[in-house]
Amino acid sequence: MAAQPEDKIITLEQYYDPMLAHIMRTKLEDNGIPCFIADDNIISANPVFNNAVGGIKLKIFERDLERSREILARDGDLHEQDHFEIDEETHSPVICPYCGSTNVRFGPATERKAHWLVVLISALFSVLPFYSRKAWHCFNCQRDFE
Repeated sequence: MAAQPEDKIITLEQYYDPMLAHIMRTKLEDNGIPCFIADDNIISANPVFNNAVGGIKLKIFERDLERSREILARDGDLHEQDHFEIDEETHSPVICPYCGSTNVRFGPATERKAHWLVVLISALFSVLPFYSRKAWHCFNCQRDFE
């Protein structure tokens, strides 16, 4: 099927391992789904930028989303081969409660949730808040969780 001008390109998944991203791209292409990899060159040139650009992105047309998920689900979640985080309290891998991915990191929360008192004091004294909420962040569904 030829691409139409109104077809929207979306990010299907994000990877930190370039080889795994290309394996997934090849699986989709072998099944007739047009796709491409974004941000591979910048991360291959300097892996320090991996977190800054959000990993290597596998891009597809929005119309192919469900079929792409089915194809990639056949072999299970290969993000475990990419990397996984261990919870220091439970000593078990951290899994996103929203989408089941292991493509997560712990750090400053992306969702802004500040206490009203911190906001008020910051506004009164014209300073940036010293409080930074930390949470787990899933790079597949882009949500924060505790």
